Amino acid sequence: MHLYLHIPFCKQACHYCDFHFSTNLSQKSALVEAICAEIKLQKEYLSSKTLQTVYFGGGTPSLLTEAELARIFETIHNEFSVSPTAEITLEANPDDLQDQKLQVLRRYVNRLSIGLQTFDEPTLRWMNRAHTAAEAETCVWRAREAGFENMSVDLIYGIPDPTTTDQPATLWQTDLQKMLTLDVPHLSAYALTIEPDTAFGRWKQKGKLPAVDENLAAEQFEELTKVLTTAGYEHYEISNFAKPGQYARHNTAYWQRKPYLGVGPSAHSYTGFSRQYNIANNARYVTALQKGEVPATVETLTIADQVNEYLLTGLRTKWGCSLTELSTLLGGDFSQTQSSDLAAMYASGWLVRDNDQLRLTEAGKLFADRVAASLFVE
Repeated sequence: MHLYLHIPFCKQACHYCDFHFSTNLSQKSALVEAICAEIKLQKEYLSSKTLQTVYFGGGTPSLLTEAELARIFETIHNEFSVSPTAEITLEANPDDLQDQKLQVLRRYVNRLSIGLQTFDEPTLRWMNRAHTAAEAETCVWRAREAGFENMSVDLIYGIPDPTTTDQPATLWQTDLQKMLTLDVPHLSAYALTIEPDTAFGRWKQKGKLPAVDENLAAEQFEELTKVLTTAGYEHYEISNFAKPGQYARHNTAYWQRKPYLGVGPSAHSYTGFSRQYNIANNARYVTALQKGEVPATVETLTIADQVNEYLLTGLRTKWGCSLTELSTLLGGDFSQTQSSDLAAMYASGWLVRDNDQLRLTEAGKLFADRVAASLFVE
Protein backbone atom coordinates (compact mmCIF):
# COMPACT_ATOMS: atom_id res chain seq x y z
CA MET A 1 0.00 0.00 0.00
CA HIS A 2 1.12 3.54 -0.73
CA LEU A 3 0.19 6.74 1.12
CA TYR A 4 0.38 10.28 -0.23
CA LEU A 5 -0.09 13.36 1.97
CA HIS A 6 -0.67 16.77 0.40
CA ILE A 7 0.70 19.66 2.46
CA PRO A 8 -0.83 22.74 0.77
CA PHE A 9 1.34 25.58 2.08
CA CYS A 10 4.18 27.62 0.58
CA LYS A 11 6.18 30.66 1.66
CA GLN A 12 5.48 32.32 -1.68
CA ALA A 13 3.89 31.49 -5.03
CA CYS A 14 6.27 30.35 -7.76
CA HIS A 15 5.27 31.99 -11.03
CA TYR A 16 4.87 28.67 -12.90
CA CYS A 17 3.03 26.56 -10.29
CA ASP A 18 -0.65 25.65 -10.54
CA PHE A 19 -0.70 23.01 -7.79
CA HIS A 20 -3.09 23.57 -4.91
CA PHE A 21 -1.40 25.59 -2.15
CA SER A 22 -1.79 28.66 0.05
CA THR A 23 0.73 31.21 1.28
CA ASN A 24 -1.47 31.86 4.33
CA LEU A 25 -0.02 29.58 7.00
CA SER A 26 -2.54 30.45 9.70
CA GLN A 27 -4.50 27.22 9.14
CA LYS A 28 -1.47 24.91 9.11
CA SER A 29 -2.05 23.38 12.55
CA ALA A 30 -5.77 22.92 11.91
CA LEU A 31 -5.04 21.31 8.58
CA VAL A 32 -2.56 18.88 10.14
CA GLU A 33 -5.31 17.80 12.52
CA ALA A 34 -7.70 17.42 9.60
CA ILE A 35 -5.17 15.25 7.74
CA CYS A 36 -4.86 13.06 10.83
CA ALA A 37 -8.64 12.80 11.00
CA GLU A 38 -8.80 11.79 7.35
CA ILE A 39 -6.15 9.12 7.83
CA LYS A 40 -8.34 7.57 10.54
CA LEU A 41 -11.47 7.75 8.39
CA GLN A 42 -9.73 6.38 5.30
CA LYS A 43 -7.75 3.57 6.91
CA GLU A 44 -9.96 0.92 5.28
CA TYR A 45 -9.77 2.47 1.80
CA LEU A 46 -7.28 -0.13 0.58
CA SER A 47 -7.12 -3.82 1.38
CA SER A 48 -3.53 -3.85 2.65
CA LYS A 49 -2.69 -2.15 5.95
CA THR A 50 1.07 -2.25 5.39
CA LEU A 51 2.62 0.87 3.89
CA GLN A 52 5.46 0.32 1.46
CA THR A 53 5.88 4.03 0.69
CA VAL A 54 4.83 7.33 2.25
CA TYR A 55 5.15 10.56 0.28
CA PHE A 56 4.75 14.13 1.54
CA GLY A 57 3.99 16.39 -1.42
CA GLY A 58 2.66 19.88 -1.83
CA GLY A 59 2.98 22.69 -1.54
CA THR A 60 6.10 22.70 0.60
CA PRO A 61 6.08 19.88 3.18
CA SER A 62 9.42 21.07 4.56
CA LEU A 63 7.43 23.89 6.20
CA LEU A 64 6.06 21.36 8.71
CA THR A 65 7.39 21.74 12.24
CA GLU A 66 8.76 18.83 14.24
CA ALA A 67 5.57 18.77 16.32
CA GLU A 68 3.42 18.63 13.18
CA LEU A 69 5.50 15.83 11.67
CA ALA A 70 5.33 13.92 14.96
CA ARG A 71 1.54 14.30 15.07
CA ILE A 72 1.13 12.98 11.52
CA PHE A 73 3.47 10.04 12.02
CA GLU A 74 1.85 9.13 15.32
CA THR A 75 -1.45 8.84 13.45
CA ILE A 76 0.09 6.89 10.58
CA HIS A 77 1.66 4.34 12.95
CA ASN A 78 -1.57 4.04 14.94
CA GLU A 79 -3.65 3.24 11.86
CA PHE A 80 -1.19 1.37 9.61
CA SER A 81 1.79 -0.90 9.72
CA VAL A 82 4.82 0.76 8.12
CA SER A 83 7.21 -1.67 6.46
CA PRO A 84 10.73 -1.59 7.96
CA THR A 85 12.01 -1.00 4.41
CA ALA A 86 9.41 1.64 3.53
CA GLU A 87 10.50 4.56 1.37
CA ILE A 88 9.41 7.73 3.18
CA THR A 89 9.84 10.82 1.00
CA LEU A 90 9.38 14.49 1.80
CA GLU A 91 9.48 17.27 -0.77
CA ALA A 92 11.67 20.14 0.40
CA ASN A 93 12.83 23.54 -0.74
CA PRO A 94 16.56 24.31 -0.44
CA ASP A 95 15.98 27.33 1.81
CA ASP A 96 14.33 25.10 4.43
CA LEU A 97 17.22 22.63 4.60
CA GLN A 98 19.30 24.20 7.33
CA ASP A 99 21.26 21.92 9.65
CA GLN A 100 18.76 21.93 12.51
CA LYS A 101 15.80 21.23 10.21
CA LEU A 102 17.69 18.41 8.49
CA GLN A 103 18.29 16.74 11.85
CA VAL A 104 14.54 16.90 12.54
CA LEU A 105 13.63 15.51 9.12
CA ARG A 106 16.14 12.69 9.48
CA ARG A 107 14.14 11.36 12.43
CA TYR A 108 11.02 10.93 10.31
CA VAL A 109 11.88 10.46 6.62
CA ASN A 110 14.57 8.61 4.70
CA ARG A 111 14.34 10.31 1.32
CA LEU A 112 14.27 13.96 0.24
CA SER A 113 12.94 15.34 -3.04
CA ILE A 114 14.52 18.78 -3.38
CA GLY A 115 13.08 21.44 -5.69
CA LEU A 116 16.24 23.04 -7.06
CA GLN A 117 14.76 23.93 -10.52
CA THR A 118 17.91 25.81 -11.64
CA PHE A 119 21.24 27.01 -10.29
CA ASP A 120 20.96 30.38 -12.04
CA GLU A 121 20.24 33.27 -9.65
CA PRO A 122 18.41 35.59 -12.12
CA THR A 123 16.23 32.69 -13.26
CA LEU A 124 15.35 31.76 -9.68
CA ARG A 125 14.27 35.36 -9.06
CA TRP A 126 12.29 35.39 -12.32
CA MET A 127 10.49 32.21 -11.23
CA ASN A 128 9.88 33.74 -7.78
CA ARG A 129 11.61 30.87 -6.03
CA ALA A 130 12.32 31.37 -2.32
CA HIS A 131 15.88 29.99 -2.38
CA THR A 132 19.13 31.34 -3.78
CA ALA A 133 21.56 29.77 -6.24
CA ALA A 134 24.02 29.27 -3.39
CA GLU A 135 21.40 27.39 -1.36
CA ALA A 136 20.62 25.22 -4.40
CA GLU A 137 24.24 24.07 -4.50
CA THR A 138 24.88 23.69 -0.77
CA CYS A 139 21.64 22.09 0.47
CA VAL A 140 22.46 18.69 -1.04
CA TRP A 141 25.83 18.58 0.70
CA ARG A 142 24.26 19.61 4.00
CA ALA A 143 21.59 16.93 3.59
CA ARG A 144 24.23 14.31 2.92
CA GLU A 145 26.20 15.37 6.01
CA ALA A 146 22.96 15.01 8.01
CA GLY A 147 22.70 11.39 6.90
CA PHE A 148 20.52 11.55 3.79
CA GLU A 149 21.87 9.42 0.96
CA ASN A 150 18.58 8.78 -0.81
CA MET A 151 17.77 12.08 -2.52
CA SER A 152 16.18 13.37 -5.69
CA VAL A 153 16.47 16.85 -7.19
CA ASP A 154 14.16 18.65 -9.62
CA LEU A 155 15.28 20.71 -12.61
CA ILE A 156 13.26 22.66 -15.18
CA TYR A 157 14.21 23.03 -18.85
CA GLY A 158 12.75 24.86 -21.82
CA ILE A 159 12.96 28.16 -19.93
CA PRO A 160 12.35 31.25 -22.12
CA ASP A 161 14.07 33.39 -19.50
CA PRO A 162 14.65 37.01 -20.53
CA THR A 163 16.57 37.88 -17.36
CA THR A 164 19.44 35.38 -17.31
CA THR A 165 22.87 36.42 -18.49
CA ASP A 166 23.31 33.05 -20.22
CA GLN A 167 21.68 31.89 -23.41
CA PRO A 168 19.04 29.21 -22.69
CA ALA A 169 21.19 26.41 -24.13
CA THR A 170 24.20 27.46 -22.05
CA LEU A 171 22.05 27.80 -18.94
CA TRP A 172 20.77 24.23 -19.34
CA GLN A 173 24.26 22.83 -19.91
CA THR A 174 25.46 24.61 -16.77
CA ASP A 175 22.53 23.29 -14.73
CA LEU A 176 23.19 19.72 -15.86
CA GLN A 177 26.89 19.87 -15.08
CA LYS A 178 26.29 21.34 -11.64
CA MET A 179 23.67 18.68 -10.96
CA LEU A 180 26.18 15.96 -11.85
CA THR A 181 28.71 17.35 -9.36
CA LEU A 182 26.12 16.83 -6.61
CA ASP A 183 26.17 13.09 -7.37
CA VAL A 184 22.55 12.56 -6.32
CA PRO A 185 21.00 9.14 -7.03
CA HIS A 186 17.86 10.52 -8.70
CA LEU A 187 16.80 13.42 -10.93
CA SER A 188 13.38 14.58 -12.08
CA ALA A 189 13.45 17.04 -14.99
CA TYR A 190 10.37 18.78 -16.35
CA ALA A 191 9.75 21.00 -19.34
CA LEU A 192 8.38 24.37 -18.30
CA THR A 193 4.67 24.61 -18.99
CA ILE A 194 2.75 27.88 -18.90
CA GLU A 195 -0.51 27.22 -17.05
CA PRO A 196 -3.33 29.81 -17.39
CA ASP A 197 -3.97 30.37 -13.68
CA THR A 198 -0.38 31.32 -12.80
CA ALA A 199 1.69 34.51 -12.93
CA PHE A 200 3.40 33.22 -16.07
CA GLY A 201 0.03 32.42 -17.62
CA ARG A 202 -1.19 35.96 -16.99
CA TRP A 203 2.06 37.43 -18.31
CA LYS A 204 1.73 35.38 -21.47
CA GLN A 205 -1.87 36.49 -21.96
CA LYS A 206 -0.73 40.13 -21.71
CA GLY A 207 2.10 39.56 -24.19
CA LYS A 208 4.79 39.96 -21.52
CA LEU A 209 6.11 36.40 -21.78
CA PRO A 210 6.94 34.39 -24.91
CA ALA A 211 5.52 30.94 -25.39
CA VAL A 212 7.79 28.02 -24.52
CA ASP A 213 9.91 27.18 -27.57
CA GLU A 214 8.98 23.54 -28.21
CA ASN A 215 12.03 22.98 -30.41
CA LEU A 216 14.31 24.31 -27.66
CA ALA A 217 12.56 22.11 -25.08
CA ALA A 218 12.97 19.06 -27.34
CA GLU A 219 16.66 19.79 -27.87
CA GLN A 220 17.22 20.20 -24.16
CA PHE A 221 15.33 16.97 -23.43
CA GLU A 222 17.59 15.13 -25.85
CA GLU A 223 20.67 16.69 -24.27
CA LEU A 224 19.35 15.75 -20.82
CA THR A 225 18.93 12.14 -21.89
CA LYS A 226 22.39 11.96 -23.47
CA VAL A 227 24.21 13.59 -20.54
CA LEU A 228 22.45 11.58 -17.84
CA THR A 229 22.69 8.18 -19.52
CA THR A 230 26.37 8.79 -20.28
CA ALA A 231 26.84 9.52 -16.58
CA GLY A 232 25.33 6.15 -15.65
CA TYR A 233 21.73 7.11 -14.91
CA GLU A 234 18.81 4.99 -16.14
CA HIS A 235 16.10 6.87 -18.02
CA TYR A 236 13.31 4.84 -16.45
CA GLU A 237 10.42 7.29 -16.94
CA ILE A 238 10.06 10.23 -19.32
CA SER A 239 10.90 12.83 -16.67
CA ASN A 240 12.93 10.66 -14.30
CA PHE A 241 16.49 9.36 -14.16
CA ALA A 242 18.06 7.17 -11.49
CA LYS A 243 21.26 5.42 -10.71
CA PRO A 244 20.80 1.63 -10.80
CA GLY A 245 18.36 0.49 -8.12
CA GLN A 246 17.49 4.05 -7.07
CA TYR A 247 14.06 4.42 -8.67
CA ALA A 248 11.44 6.48 -6.83
CA ARG A 249 9.39 3.62 -5.42
CA HIS A 250 6.34 5.74 -4.61
CA ASN A 251 6.02 7.32 -8.04
CA THR A 252 6.78 4.01 -9.73
CA ALA A 253 3.73 2.60 -7.95
CA TYR A 254 1.62 5.28 -9.68
CA TRP A 255 3.02 4.42 -13.10
CA GLN A 256 2.47 0.71 -12.54
CA ARG A 257 -1.20 1.13 -11.53
CA LYS A 258 -0.69 0.18 -7.87
CA PRO A 259 -3.47 1.30 -5.48
CA TYR A 260 -2.74 4.26 -3.24
CA LEU A 261 -4.43 6.48 -0.70
CA GLY A 262 -4.10 10.26 -0.89
CA VAL A 263 -5.02 12.50 2.05
CA GLY A 264 -5.15 16.27 2.28
CA PRO A 265 -6.89 18.91 0.15
CA SER A 266 -6.72 18.14 -3.61
CA ALA A 267 -5.18 14.70 -2.95
CA HIS A 268 -6.19 11.80 -5.22
CA SER A 269 -6.67 8.14 -4.31
CA TYR A 270 -6.85 5.11 -6.60
CA THR A 271 -7.97 1.49 -6.25
CA GLY A 272 -7.50 0.32 -9.84
CA PHE A 273 -11.25 0.43 -10.43
CA SER A 274 -12.13 3.82 -8.98
CA ARG A 275 -10.53 7.14 -8.24
CA GLN A 276 -11.42 9.78 -5.71
CA TYR A 277 -10.16 13.32 -5.30
CA ASN A 278 -10.49 15.64 -2.34
CA ILE A 279 -11.75 19.18 -2.48
CA ALA A 280 -9.02 21.72 -3.34
CA ASN A 281 -9.94 24.22 -0.66
CA ASN A 282 -8.17 24.31 2.68
CA ALA A 283 -10.94 25.90 4.78
CA ARG A 284 -13.68 23.64 3.40
CA TYR A 285 -11.44 20.59 3.78
CA VAL A 286 -10.80 21.39 7.45
CA THR A 287 -14.48 22.11 8.15
CA ALA A 288 -15.58 18.81 6.56
CA LEU A 289 -13.08 16.75 8.55
CA GLN A 290 -14.11 18.49 11.76
CA LYS A 291 -17.59 17.10 11.03
CA GLY A 292 -16.17 13.63 10.41
CA GLU A 293 -16.67 13.81 6.64
CA VAL A 294 -14.15 13.20 3.84
CA PRO A 295 -14.81 15.91 1.20
CA ALA A 296 -14.07 13.69 -1.80
CA THR A 297 -15.63 13.03 -5.18
CA VAL A 298 -15.58 9.38 -6.27
CA GLU A 299 -15.26 8.39 -9.91
CA THR A 300 -15.82 4.81 -11.06
CA LEU A 301 -13.42 3.96 -13.87
CA THR A 302 -14.86 2.37 -16.98
CA ILE A 303 -12.99 -0.36 -18.83
CA ALA A 304 -11.88 2.26 -21.35
CA ASP A 305 -10.66 4.51 -18.51
CA GLN A 306 -8.56 1.68 -17.07
CA VAL A 307 -7.02 0.77 -20.42
CA ASN A 308 -6.32 4.38 -21.38
CA GLU A 309 -4.79 5.30 -18.02
CA TYR A 310 -2.49 2.29 -18.26
CA LEU A 311 -1.39 3.40 -21.73
CA LEU A 312 -0.86 6.97 -20.58
CA THR A 313 1.27 6.05 -17.58
CA GLY A 314 2.86 2.77 -18.64
CA LEU A 315 4.24 4.01 -21.95
CA ARG A 316 6.11 6.74 -20.07
CA THR A 317 8.26 4.10 -18.36
CA LYS A 318 11.13 1.94 -19.56
CA TRP A 319 8.94 -1.12 -18.89
CA GLY A 320 6.20 0.02 -21.27
CA CYS A 321 2.78 -1.66 -21.37
CA SER A 322 2.06 -5.38 -21.37
CA LEU A 323 -0.18 -6.45 -24.24
CA THR A 324 -1.46 -9.27 -22.06
CA GLU A 325 -2.47 -6.82 -19.33
CA LEU A 326 -4.07 -4.48 -21.87
CA SER A 327 -6.10 -7.39 -23.25
CA THR A 328 -7.10 -8.51 -19.75
CA LEU A 329 -8.32 -5.01 -18.89
CA LEU A 330 -10.11 -4.68 -22.20
CA GLY A 331 -11.69 -8.11 -22.09
CA GLY A 332 -10.53 -8.75 -25.64
CA ASP A 333 -7.43 -8.89 -27.83
CA PHE A 334 -5.93 -5.38 -27.65
CA SER A 335 -3.53 -6.11 -30.51
CA GLN A 336 -6.44 -7.03 -32.76
CA THR A 337 -8.78 -4.24 -31.62
CA GLN A 338 -6.14 -1.55 -32.10
CA SER A 339 -4.25 -3.19 -34.96
CA SER A 340 -4.40 -0.26 -37.38
CA ASP A 341 -3.37 2.30 -34.74
CA LEU A 342 -0.53 0.07 -33.57
CA ALA A 343 0.66 -0.36 -37.15
CA ALA A 344 0.69 3.42 -37.62
CA MET A 345 2.75 3.91 -34.46
CA TYR A 346 5.21 1.18 -35.46
CA ALA A 347 5.59 2.82 -38.86
CA SER A 348 6.17 6.22 -37.27
CA GLY A 349 9.20 4.88 -35.46
CA TRP A 350 7.84 6.04 -32.11
CA LEU A 351 6.69 2.66 -30.77
CA VAL A 352 8.12 -0.86 -30.84
CA ARG A 353 6.86 -4.24 -29.73
CA ASP A 354 9.29 -6.33 -27.69
CA ASN A 355 7.64 -9.72 -27.17
CA ASP A 356 4.67 -8.89 -24.92
CA GLN A 357 5.70 -5.29 -24.24
CA LEU A 358 4.93 -2.05 -26.05
CA ARG A 359 7.69 0.50 -25.56
CA LEU A 360 8.48 3.98 -26.80
CA THR A 361 11.58 4.46 -28.90
CA GLU A 362 14.02 7.27 -28.11
CA ALA A 363 12.27 9.37 -30.76
CA GLY A 364 8.89 8.39 -29.37
CA LYS A 365 9.72 9.74 -25.91
CA LEU A 366 9.24 13.24 -27.32
CA PHE A 367 5.65 12.30 -28.25
CA ALA A 368 4.63 10.04 -25.36
CA ASP A 369 1.18 11.51 -24.78
CA ARG A 370 0.42 11.59 -28.51
CA VAL A 371 1.39 7.92 -28.90
CA ALA A 372 -0.74 6.89 -25.92
CA ALA A 373 -3.73 8.91 -27.13
CA SER A 374 -3.52 7.30 -30.57
CA LEU A 375 -4.05 3.89 -28.93
CA PHE A 376 -6.90 4.88 -26.64
CA VAL A 377 -10.06 2.77 -26.71
CA GLU A 378 -13.62 4.05 -26.42
